Amino acid sequence: MRLTDKVLPWSAWLAGIMMVTGLFWGFFLTPDDYKQGSTVKIIFLHVPAAMMAINIWGMMLVTSLVWLIRRHHVSALAAKAAAPIGITMTLIALFTGAIWGQPMWGTYWAWDPRLTSFMILFVFYLGYIALWAAIEDNDTAADLTSILCLVGSVFALLSRYAVNFWNQGLHQGASLSLDKGQSIDDAFRTPLFISLGGFTLFFIALVLLRTRTEIRARRMSALIARERLA
Repeated sequence: MRLTDKVLPWSAWLAGIMMVTGLFWGFFLTPDDYKQGSTVKIIFLHVPAAMMAINIWGMMLVTSLVWLIRRHHVSALAAKAAAPIGITMTLIALFTGAIWGQPMWGTYWAWDPRLTSFMILFVFYLGYIALWAAIEDNDTAADLTSILCLVGSVFALLSRYAVNFWNQGLHQGASLSLDKGQSIDDAFRTPLFISLGGFTLFFIALVLLRTRTEIRARRMSALIARERLA
């Protein structure tokens, strides 16, 4: 709690500055693409949201493993705190992807491998949140949601690499890649990196804030239970 007291304000302010800078630069100061026109500018919202949706599940996987192995309660609460943020990012990615896909593919939705695996990832997020809400015993809920997180990680991996696994999908290759042949122009790449950094810091600020809230709620429940026993 002492550490997050110091980290939270900085991450929140930096997140706001980088998100505003990256999105404003991307939407208003970049040129239109020679093929996709102004439609391509949705990349500055769609790509960071999609990457965060997958990476948040990865963070939940790590914290769930810590809980299963070490029984560290803060790790389970951190995973619980991250899930609503992850499902929000998934919804943003699906919604903006549909807006982007309609003029490019002629349809809002296609059963493309990446789109399908991303939709399944959304269902896992939904199931994870529902499972926490349905079980009263916190340790039992943490155990079952951690197992669910391990299973859902398969679809998080598929969402990230589906284009590489199945070449016949409509979805294009990765917008950001270590392969120089797939790199995008600097005019788009620089604001995209800034936007991605802003989304990452925004998630850090939110997950710290929500984890602090979960810790306080757990402490309050323990105090109430102790008062009843007394």
